[in-house]
Amino acid sequence: MTASRIFLLFGTEEPEPVPRRLEAGRLSAELVGGNLRMIRFSGKEVLRAVSFLVRDRDWGTCEAAITELTVEEEEAATIARYDARFRAPDGAVLDCRATIEVFPDALIFDARFTPDRDFETARAGFAILHPIVGVAGRAVTVEHGDGSVERSVFPDLIEPWQPFKDIAAITYEVMPGIEAECRMIGDVFEMEDQRNWTDGSYKTYVRPLALPWPYVLKAGETVHQAVRLSIRQLDAVAVVATKPVPIEISLRRDQGKLPAIGIGLRPDEAGDELLEAGLIRVLGTRHLICHFDPGAGHGAAALRHFRQMADTSGAAVTLECFVPCRRPLDDELGEIARMVRDSGLRLASLAVSPSVDRQSTPPGSAWPECPPLEDVYQAAQRAFPGVPLGGGMFSYFTELNRKRAPANRLAYVTHCTNPIVHAADDLSVMQTFEALRDVTRSVRVIYGDKPYRIGPSTIAMRQNPYGSQTKDNPSGKRIAMANRDPRHNALFGAAWTLAYAATVAEAEVEVLTLSTLAGPFGLVAGPGEPVKEGFPRPLFYVLRWLAELSGGEGIAIETCVADRVLGLGAELDGTITLLLANLTPNPQTVTLAEPGRRRLLLLDEGWLRNGAREPEARPHESADVVLPAYAVARIEIL
Repeated sequence: MTASRIFLLFGTEEPEPVPRRLEAGRLSAELVGGNLRMIRFSGKEVLRAVSFLVRDRDWGTCEAAITELTVEEEEAATIARYDARFRAPDGAVLDCRATIEVFPDALIFDARFTPDRDFETARAGFAILHPIVGVAGRAVTVEHGDGSVERSVFPDLIEPWQPFKDIAAITYEVMPGIEAECRMIGDVFEMEDQRNWTDGSYKTYVRPLALPWPYVLKAGETVHQAVRLSIRQLDAVAVVATKPVPIEISLRRDQGKLPAIGIGLRPDEAGDELLEAGLIRVLGTRHLICHFDPGAGHGAAALRHFRQMADTSGAAVTLECFVPCRRPLDDELGEIARMVRDSGLRLASLAVSPSVDRQSTPPGSAWPECPPLEDVYQAAQRAFPGVPLGGGMFSYFTELNRKRAPANRLAYVTHCTNPIVHAADDLSVMQTFEALRDVTRSVRVIYGDKPYRIGPSTIAMRQNPYGSQTKDNPSGKRIAMANRDPRHNALFGAAWTLAYAATVAEAEVEVLTLSTLAGPFGLVAGPGEPVKEGFPRPLFYVLRWLAELSGGEGIAIETCVADRVLGLGAELDGTITLLLANLTPNPQTVTLAEPGRRRLLLLDEGWLRNGAREPEARPHESADVVLPAYAVARIEIL
């Protein structure tokens, strides 16, 4: 049976919903799954999204079942209406009647929702996403619930806490001569800087985090909320051109060394890791990031496994160690140190984190009981004298930004990221790179030139800091907070991996880990994937190419459309190697004026259809390179 194109690109046969364009005059939006995205005036993005969302008690998204959708296109307005049903994990149902009205200078999204019985939720209501590109650091006026007005700016560096609370309306300049007011009705709203989670937006959401959650919507009680966007044109404004522009690439040399590539190991994948241990040498990775959690039952057997993997691969070992913090720290860490010595495992470095810090502490919540990080680090240094010590968070930048590790005792700082905390559609996942740039920039401001490591960071979620568990995904769908994501296995995952490395390159990260060896976060295909079972997934080749370039003199690749194409390069032994990723489902043509003979290797749909064998370099004389959907290209300039 011939694999479908969508399966090769995304690893799933599930299509994304087709957006319905709503417009009136120069104001337009896309309606997808009952929510709005890409809200533009005169071609310029005003809001990234306006969504009516329902979260379960663990912050998982309750999917909307949309019925009775109608769209009326009138001369002066477009009006959409629909019914939505949200079902909680315990079977409770929330029914919503929504109306969206688009006028030439305004948009209204109105929702009335009623549960059939008591409905437990972490949040139910509107979320409004403001873009960050062209907005961060710019002026904003906030009207509060009591009518007072605050004049401020959108945060430039990532704000750990809510920059604005008790919001009734937000007014800001979209572009010279155009002002937008977004007014929220029906509850108390506040804003968070979603770049903390690598979302490409500031989010204004219903119900303050300082209030208890989960909370209960009472059976039979109807709640009304609305969002009203008004556009005020202060001066004459020309329509923004939306025609595609040629993608010209320029190179900036001498950008420092590219990071070493790490691979994660997990005790629950030990059997498969032993079978695939030979791939580590083929990959060329120099670091094994070994997950060790005594609270999950990890002990001597896990450490012996890590030693065996290190002996087989020759790679250096970093132990990513959770500290239970239930007994004296010297006792707990001393026991772990004895097990490490008894196993014969040699540590190149050790990273520690209190076990309670795997769970996030939202603004307004009480911090859990935990020894000071300074005490944890001192105890780790006593237990492992001479071993370089890392600290930070094994979860995400959010938690590091809110609970900043004292860096004076640390050899390096570390954290992970995850792109599907809040949204899992293809566009949102690729937009996370807009925020990832600011994550690394913020870390550098906080920690200066302290050595910096990232990962393991993958599309799928390794652990959920915001609830009791990650979401199972047996059907291979696009699900927020899922512990498996089919796109990891396909071309999308390869493009995402390269784009991630390209985005963080400027921060001069020391070690970058974007995969485990085995399992759903790993390098080897399982049954029912675009690649034959037991063979390397597409991202394997991307990581191998990155490993080859690590330590080389970095070359930054600049394009005028970073939302479509990202890349990086390095010069080794007189050869310039450039890696480019297409972040979109549409072909992109890039133009490179750099002189020299060229060879091209391409990971694309055709390569997958032909068996995903070892990519072959072919001469390429043209200055133009066509990147098919979610393709990754390697260009060698001799």
